[in-house]
Amino acid sequence: MTKTTTCIDIYGKEFQVPAENLAWRPSVYGIVIKDGNILLSKQFGDRYDLPGGGLDLGETPEEGVIREVKEETGIDVKNPRLVGFENSYFQSSHSKENKSYHCIMLYFMCEYSGGELSTDGFDEDELAYAELAEWTPVEQLDTLELASTVDYRSHIRKAILDQ
Repeated sequence: MTKTTTCIDIYGKEFQVPAENLAWRPSVYGIVIKDGNILLSKQFGDRYDLPGGGLDLGETPEEGVIREVKEETGIDVKNPRLVGFENSYFQSSHSKENKSYHCIMLYFMCEYSGGELSTDGFDEDELAYAELAEWTPVEQLDTLELASTVDYRSHIRKAILDQ
């Protein structure tokens, strides 16, 4: 009997996926706070996610989060420090590939080091669903609609407390 896994997309829709059809995807996400504001990637209209994404082969998680934050926001970061992780079964129903993933999501507190908000690093998929990143007041976190299958806000709170 084939094992199936329930994957969800960012809208909460569930998909039953045979385990052998899952792609393995370690991913990294940056928590960047400057002047009481958090750097968030605006996606799918009025939804927000932390900047981040899949690791490249041969890349350390620390290298990956620095690269991903730069690609998705234009902002440079340094000194990433792991603050948490999650497990997720994700359906990318928003992309052309419509793949299902088993994700290990690593959350890093990163220091802001410069740069300007930009979409120059977007890939083809991101151009279709993402917009210019925003510096959002931390106090507004609980009012935001998330563009993630995981509620990452607890990791932000932990990172703030650990500063």
